[in-house]
Amino acid sequence: MHKLDGVNVRAIEPLLSPAELIAQYPVTEDIARTVYEGRETIRNILSRKDDRFLVVMGPCSVHDPAAAVEYAQKLKTIAEEVKDRIYIVMRVYFEKPRTTIGWKGLITDPQLDGKDDMPTGLATARKLLLDVASLGLSSGTEFLDPIVPQYISDLISWAAIGARTTESQTHRQMASGLSMPVGFKNSTDGNTQTAIDAMQSSRSQHSFLGIDENGRTAVVRTNGNPWGHVILRGGHNLTNYDPQAIKTATDKLTSAGCNPVVMVDCSHANSGKKFERQEVVWKSIIEQRVSGNESLVGMMLESNLFEGNQKLPEPLDETTLTKLKHGVSITDACVGWEQTDDLLHWAYDRLENIIKNSVKKSA
Repeated sequence: MHKLDGVNVRAIEPLLSPAELIAQYPVTEDIARTVYEGRETIRNILSRKDDRFLVVMGPCSVHDPAAAVEYAQKLKTIAEEVKDRIYIVMRVYFEKPRTTIGWKGLITDPQLDGKDDMPTGLATARKLLLDVASLGLSSGTEFLDPIVPQYISDLISWAAIGARTTESQTHRQMASGLSMPVGFKNSTDGNTQTAIDAMQSSRSQHSFLGIDENGRTAVVRTNGNPWGHVILRGGHNLTNYDPQAIKTATDKLTSAGCNPVVMVDCSHANSGKKFERQEVVWKSIIEQRVSGNESLVGMMLESNLFEGNQKLPEPLDETTLTKLKHGVSITDACVGWEQTDDLLHWAYDRLENIIKNSVKKSA
């Protein structure tokens, strides 16, 4: 008889269930408080009960947990200094969507050796999120694989659905069941309607196939997530952070019956994929907010210990990590820590006279 199934599958390997991994790396009461208060603060910012500016910032992707903790420690210090005007969430990205092929992120290939040790990747990701939360920092991430949230979502205060997946029914359904606010990026061609459609879909109830906490295949039935919002990231070499583009986006949101607030991604097409130009976007958005545009509630910034990026050596093997510069991105280029510090303090000074209400100042 002809083989009909699994023709192109090399292997299927058992994996720890979400419950088993969570038991190995449990949430303490203090960490639970940090995650919960982060979610509440972000909800208050999105509903404009809290006038502070939301900033999701950090490495384009995490490949070195030790460097990520070092970054988090620096970020915590500055987060305390600016917390009455700016609420900071650390960008802790473990999954990278690829246009063709390439390194898919820490969860898939944690040791950068090409062996795709995903059990270690999930454990490493969960441990890092615990380390970040133990500092009192909230974490944000992009969810790509719909199974991953079962393993780490209890440690995430803010989530993103990327430009390549915002149109995906699978990701809209997944977002409808997530327990934190979710930002939907406009599509890679710059179309904001895609993100608005995703918001509307994710607000609804859905039923879909997934896994439960014990790793069993299950029907997942969701209530819908009311905290979706649009992230403007430009598209096809065009920017969309100027006042007219933002007005167009908020008008569309209003017409769709959605909350007319937006975040702006300082990187990607808005910066022309040049990390140095993130500063231009950053300052434009802050000045627009200072000028009275209350629909601008936050920004994203790709930032690392050191500026720029570096290429992964080929082929990947056991020596790859030893060949990399410390604290430098291996995916998109980032601004370095010195510029990060300058941008945050500049924004803090500019926001001095417009922050009237800080619901969670002590968070």
